[in-house]
Amino acid sequence: MDKDKIDKKDHILDVAEKVFSELGFDGASTRTISGEAGVNMAMLNYYFGSKEGLFVAVFNRKIVSFQNLLENLGNDSSISSWNKIERYIELYAERVVNNNCFQKMLYQEMAMQRRGDLADKISEILMKNVGEVRKILNDGIDNGEFDKDIDIEMVIATIYGTKNFIINAPQLTSNMLGYDIQNDKFLEERLKPRIEAYLKRLLKSYLLKEHDYTTK
Repeated sequence: MDKDKIDKKDHILDVAEKVFSELGFDGASTRTISGEAGVNMAMLNYYFGSKEGLFVAVFNRKIVSFQNLLENLGNDSSISSWNKIERYIELYAERVVNNNCFQKMLYQEMAMQRRGDLADKISEILMKNVGEVRKILNDGIDNGEFDKDIDIEMVIATIYGTKNFIINAPQLTSNMLGYDIQNDKFLEERLKPRIEAYLKRLLKSYLLKEHDYTTK
């Protein structure tokens, strides 16, 4: 695919992400998206086939790019398993701050608790990243760095759950934290470092074998 076509597809996906985040899957239409993207319906259908195909493509673009980062991180033999978890937390917190439209779109879709092909496709995409984190944790157990009795699934739920609670209930958590978490400045300067520091400290005390904090 030549550069012009790639750029056009990316532009459509950028617009679709914004529209889906504002209106949800059910409220958005391909006609609205094509209009805001400045392309005709024939082009949109040629690239994506349907609204569902476009929706899945938006998810796939974001999740797969993160998955590639996680694969490279997991395969890096030069750093410890704990350092990989630290780096993962940093990457994760960064994406929370810099992908607001996608995060909103993701939460809306998860809250819908859909059934059927669309839900299965979204779940399959998300589980790829879960699998990469699970691999890092299992490697840490196998090499003796992490406690063999850690609950891997609950560790993953803790990472995702902390962020989900904060972002999914903005009015409650803004009051609780003392600043507006929907303000980009506060997200970058206050919430992101706070999420990173909390998760690192929490998981370090839980994961490292016999609470051995000598791992740098």
